[in-house]
Amino acid sequence: MADVMRDFMARAVLFQDAVARYGGINSTDMQAVGLLMSEGPATPGELAERTGMTAGGAITAVIDRLERAGYVTRQRDGADRRRVIVTAVPETVLAKVGPIYGRIAARWADYLETLSDEQLQFAEELFTRATEINREETQALRGTP
Repeated sequence: MADVMRDFMARAVLFQDAVARYGGINSTDMQAVGLLMSEGPATPGELAERTGMTAGGAITAVIDRLERAGYVTRQRDGADRRRVIVTAVPETVLAKVGPIYGRIAARWADYLETLSDEQLQFAEELFTRATEINREETQALRGTP
């Protein structure tokens, strides 16, 4: 089972890298966009925390590249003009990589249709726990709670 999990994780990372390259950005930038899509807009500091990057130059470079590629916008916070809010541009994400994710989602849906309710419940529990373990281990590596 360990070999299967290791291969799955490696293939998932390689797939995400291929999607990012197809979309004209790098893997780190694609993950930042993904986090903005799933968790919502963020300040540069919040996005740095989500990605595990350092606030300042590193996250600014990511945001600059994403903005040039049309994946995100930066706007001043209406409540506090000193703050900048970074927001994903869903139309760009969908236009550039949506067809790829749509294709793989359709393939997964076809496969999942072949499973029983019990198998689906187990798979959901497995992936939920795998996500939690990965999150916890990532935080431990970064020294964050």
